[in-house]
Amino acid sequence: MTGRERGDRRVDHETAVGQELDKEFLARRFDADRGHLRAVAYRMLGSLSEAEDAVQEAWFKLSRSDVSGVENLSGWLTTVVGRVCLDMLRSRGSRREDPLEYYVPDPVVRVADTTDPEHAAELTESVGLALLVVLDTLGPAERLAFVLHDMFAVSFDEIAKIVDRTPAATRQLASRARRRVQDATPAPGPDARRQREIADAFLAAAHGGDFEGLLAVLDPDVVLRADGGRTLAAVSAVVRGAEAVIAQALMYAKFRTSALRVVANGQAAVLSVVEGRPGALMTFTIVEDRIVELHVLADPERLATLGFTEEELARATY
Repeated sequence: MTGRERGDRRVDHETAVGQELDKEFLARRFDADRGHLRAVAYRMLGSLSEAEDAVQEAWFKLSRSDVSGVENLSGWLTTVVGRVCLDMLRSRGSRREDPLEYYVPDPVVRVADTTDPEHAAELTESVGLALLVVLDTLGPAERLAFVLHDMFAVSFDEIAKIVDRTPAATRQLASRARRRVQDATPAPGPDARRQREIADAFLAAAHGGDFEGLLAVLDPDVVLRADGGRTLAAVSAVVRGAEAVIAQALMYAKFRTSALRVVANGQAAVLSVVEGRPGALMTFTIVEDRIVELHVLADPERLATLGFTEEELARATY
């Protein structure tokens, strides 16, 4: 072997080692940002599985891109995830079959009185199911502009590149979205302890057939949104007004099941357990000691993905 051949091999080896080190560095940097990127995608999509898909797609793009000239890699990744989510929202809108008014976004759930996992805290900080429902009513570009700017402080100049509009037009998108969100999102509720007290009072009154007790904890204009998915499509409904919601609550109280106290997106919730499996998840949105919204996820396919252990489900009581 000539000296030149040995030199060429050494250069090739050093290049390969350098490339491998670069991949390891990018993988570590990506893992450091993964929680943030998952939070962005979750707010954009309201779906845990789709959010994971969007984050994974961002990794594929990073691993195939030359980012040596990128000064702010976290910002670059955020805009990449935003662009992926925008494409997913547009695709979803063209093929969605289920009525949007019935849809309950994927909740991030943990058993009450347990340590909140770090990823759950990242996903759910300041994003209740009621807000996700409102975000679902926005157009894809409006949702992107609002989420990236108002929730993650991305500049309008950067967002404009994603939606292919001017910064001024992008600012208008966010402004319109902000007005709709402010008009439709309930005000902040009481602390966690008080939320749980009110949720427990609702359940006790429902199980006891106590009409007056239910009336005392429900806002007169309360809205109940139930989502049974494809399997239980007949369950899907939107019920408005305290008396109509009470009628529903008393009807379902006849089929009494064991229940597990849980927290969903930082709010009081309860999981009904049937034969050791999740039956339905009910989340309470509470303002000034009154329940203003109830979200019921009864879709068996999505309930099966919540990740409860057998030990946790066994803690359910009547």
